[in-house]
Amino acid sequence: MNNNSKIILDLAVTLDGFIEGPNGEIDWCIMDPEMNFTTFLKQIDAIIYGRKSYDLWGTYIPDNQENDEAFMWQLIHNKKKYVFSSQLRSNDDFTQFINPKNMNTTVNEIKSQHQKDIWLYGGSSLINSFIKHDLIDEYRLSIHPVVLGTGKPLFENISKRLNLLHVQTNTYQSGVVQLIYSKH
Repeated sequence: MNNNSKIILDLAVTLDGFIEGPNGEIDWCIMDPEMNFTTFLKQIDAIIYGRKSYDLWGTYIPDNQENDEAFMWQLIHNKKKYVFSSQLRSNDDFTQFINPKNMNTTVNEIKSQHQKDIWLYGGSSLINSFIKHDLIDEYRLSIHPVVLGTGKPLFENISKRLNLLHVQTNTYQSGVVQLIYSKH
């Protein structure tokens, strides 16, 4: 197995811990060019989605095809995609639908097939399942300067303590603070 490949949760979160508003809105998310998201995209070669997140973003194409956002989405869509779902669909060259019987075995098999890191995109139930199974190697949480008061929390129904090691903190002019942690 390739132990160089890491599962990275790279996620925007509000100051009060929500990953989306009560109606699924993410309009509070700042796309700060200073964060250099394309550098992150170049260090991964696969993305893990839950079905709902894949349906929303897995094949998303921006209206304007001639800007930095279109380039970013092109980088995203060139990655191998794994969709964890009980609703299996037909696979294609870039997308594989998986109904894992054993999360640990499935994730280790995925990791063994990749040289670069793997982005755990979401949604929240998949993220929390990965947390419960201790499958996230690195947490990159970009804390946005907004308080929603309600919405979908990042950490939900976590039953055991998770001790992490601080790796780096990045502060951006937009007010976003990125915290990077790894497993102990």
